[in-house]
Amino acid sequence: MLESLDIAVAGSAVQKRPAPDPATFIGSGKAEELREFCRARGGGCLVFNEQLSPVQKSNLEKITGVKIWDRPFVIMKIFERRASTAEAKLQVELAMIRYEIPHLKGLGLQMSRAGAGIGTRGPGETEFERHRRKLERKVREISRKLENVRRQRRLVRDRRKKMGVPTVSLVGYTNSGKSTLLRSLSGDLSILAENRLFSTLSTSVRRIAMRGGGNALFSDTVGFIRRLPPDLVAAFRATLEEIAAAELLLLVLDASADDVPETYDVIAGTLLEIGCIDIPRIVVLNKEDLVSAQDMAALSLRFRAMGEATVSLSALKSEGFNALLEAVEQELAAQNAWYVRY
Repeated sequence: MLESLDIAVAGSAVQKRPAPDPATFIGSGKAEELREFCRARGGGCLVFNEQLSPVQKSNLEKITGVKIWDRPFVIMKIFERRASTAEAKLQVELAMIRYEIPHLKGLGLQMSRAGAGIGTRGPGETEFERHRRKLERKVREISRKLENVRRQRRLVRDRRKKMGVPTVSLVGYTNSGKSTLLRSLSGDLSILAENRLFSTLSTSVRRIAMRGGGNALFSDTVGFIRRLPPDLVAAFRATLEEIAAAELLLLVLDASADDVPETYDVIAGTLLEIGCIDIPRIVVLNKEDLVSAQDMAALSLRFRAMGEATVSLSALKSEGFNALLEAVEQELAAQNAWYVRY
C-alpha cells in the first residue's frame, strides 16, 4: 500500500509471536533491532501492517527514534490523498481526528511531567487539554455537516422509490473494477476509473436501461479492504448508507486475482459489519478476459455451489453485459413487487 503514497520501502521484517507484546507489540528486543535497521538503511519511518495501541506506538517511537505508522493510519493517508469531493474530504478528516484523539493521551502525560510542579496543573497538561477540546469540537462540527448530507440523501432515495426506480449498488474489494463497470455500462467517460487503490471515495449514480424496458440506478461507492479501520467505517457512514438502501448488490470480484475466495470473505464480512449481508446480491466475476475459460468455469461453479447467483464479464472490454442486465432485471422483479419493468 505504501506505493500508493509514493513512499519507497527500504526493507521489511516478519516476526512470529504467540501474542502481541502489550508495550511494544513486537517486544523491546525486536524494536531495538529495527532501530539499528533504520539507522543502517536511512529509514525515517516504521510501518506496521497491524493496528497499534497509543501506548505501543508511543513506546516504539521512543525506542526506535523514528515515526511509527500502523495499518489504519496508512489506509487513512491513502484515503486522504484520494479524496476529491467536499464530502469525501470531510469523512476522511473525521476519521483522522478520531484516530488522533486517543493517541494524544500519551503525549499529554509526557508534557504534563515535563512542565508540572507539585500542586500545579502544568503548562503541558493545559496544552494537551486545549488541543483535545479543539479536536472534539471539530468532530462535532464535521459530524453535523455529514448529518446534513445523510438527510439530503435520504430524501433523494425516498423520491427514487416513489418513482419506482430501484437502486443497484456495486460493492467489492478496492481496485476490483467497480468504477470501470459503471463507466462502461453507462457510457459516461467522466466516471473516474483508475488502476489504483481507493480511486473511488464518493458515490457515483447513473441510470441504466434494462433489456426489458425498465430502468435502474446503479451506484458505485468506496471499495472495501481487509481490516478496514473502524474510524473510516464510522466516518463514511453517509456513503455506506447508499449500499444499505439498495434493492440489489452487485458483488464485484477480480477473477484474475490469486485470492478470490478470500476476497469474497472480506466483502461478506464487511457487508455483515455494516448491516447489509441480507440484501439480495449477484456475484460478478470481472476481468474474465484475463482468466482461462476453464478457470472461470471452475470459479463460477464454486460460487454457484455456495448458492450465489453468478455472472462473468469483462468491464474493460464491455463483454457479458447482456447476461448481467438480464440477471439484474430478473432479481429486481423477483424481490420488488413495486419495480416497474415497462
